[in-house]
Amino acid sequence: QVQLVESGGGLVQPGGSLRLSCAASGRIFTPNSMGWYRPTSGKERELVAHITSGGNIDYADSVKGRFTISRDNAKNTMYLQMNNLKPEDTAVYYCNHWTTKGDYWGQGIQVTVSS
Repeated sequence: QVQLVESGGGLVQPGGSLRLSCAASGRIFTPNSMGWYRPTSGKERELVAHITSGGNIDYADSVKGRFTISRDNAKNTMYLQMNNLKPEDTAVYYCNHWTTKGDYWGQGIQVTVSS
């Protein structure tokens, strides 16, 4: 089992920044992939960004140039730096940890972008 704890969400004005963190604990296997997802219309959850333990990264087109994903493998922690936030970024963000041994989700953290 892998436990995921998200932090860093909150309320921010348009154009502002937030940094999300996701700390993983438990039976961590490598290689693995960690990512952030959020619900959108028509999809239960869409990929925002993900990063593998080897450092491969992918972003949704809607966040490219504004969001930066990173991880500290020694701490089993993933980060999402979100800059130039827009109202349409408002969502519950879910942390995901995937390996061939299992697929795990955090409880989600609210990000609200509003003036």
